[in-house]
Amino acid sequence: MASAREWIEGDETAKQFLTRVLSERPFLPLPPPLHRIPLRAGNVVEIVGPSPSSKTRILIQAAINCILPKAWKGINYGGLERLVMFIDLDCRFDVLSLSQSLKRQIIKANGHKLNKVDDSLSGSKDVHSEYDQELFAVSMRRFLYIRCYDSSEFLATLKTMHLQLQKEKEAHGTGVCLLMIDSIGAFYWMDRASPSIPPGSINRIIGQLSVEGTLDSKTIRSSASVQLYREYMPSVWQSFVSHRILVRPSDDSGKYQKQPIYLSEWLLPSLKISDKFTFNDDGAYIIS
Repeated sequence: MASAREWIEGDETAKQFLTRVLSERPFLPLPPPLHRIPLRAGNVVEIVGPSPSSKTRILIQAAINCILPKAWKGINYGGLERLVMFIDLDCRFDVLSLSQSLKRQIIKANGHKLNKVDDSLSGSKDVHSEYDQELFAVSMRRFLYIRCYDSSEFLATLKTMHLQLQKEKEAHGTGVCLLMIDSIGAFYWMDRASPSIPPGSINRIIGQLSVEGTLDSKTIRSSASVQLYREYMPSVWQSFVSHRILVRPSDDSGKYQKQPIYLSEWLLPSLKISDKFTFNDDGAYIIS
């Protein structure tokens, strides 16, 4: 009877359980339009849509939310203080855009004006005084960048991913929270024309990594189709994706004539909500 009572009572309170679970697998503080669904580690999110539709900008903002700390020197930044691994298959990633956006986020949290951010050597005398350079450097080191020029390099990267993640975790004291691939379909048509790449091999390896718990991943690809959305990736990839969102430019500018407007729609899971959003110096925000 005593043993049954001990089993019912458990070894931790509900508060202790929630604290442990939320610290081990925290919700990702993702920017609009990804904010509609609570995403956790292990989810695979595919962002689809014609170019340009701000897909990379959304990823940059999500990466910043991840690499920034929750707090630094008494100032709240609301980040996760975790690593992000960005695999660039399009070979068009602009690190300057990431660094400028990160500086703006730091400046905003400090309550300073954003119009003095300038990366040029001849900029304002306040260029380096309005943001914490130590925080900027520490955060940038959490952004791990890999560029692949063909599927062979991408396959080699995936096959050595487990060892790479272990090394980064030992070096930084924390693991990779987000894996970003821009874009997963970059080599698709070239591979279809090449008999040297086994069909579906890349997608199978990504799936194996996720099943083994190696990655806390967020994955994207872009589609240049003029249609709203047309699936051309193989079924092994489609079954691997847990969430899918469509983003596309909007013809409606209204009072935001100087800023491109975008529309988003969740395809998986299907939500009867279409968000309209744009970007400013603070990042993405929803237009009511």
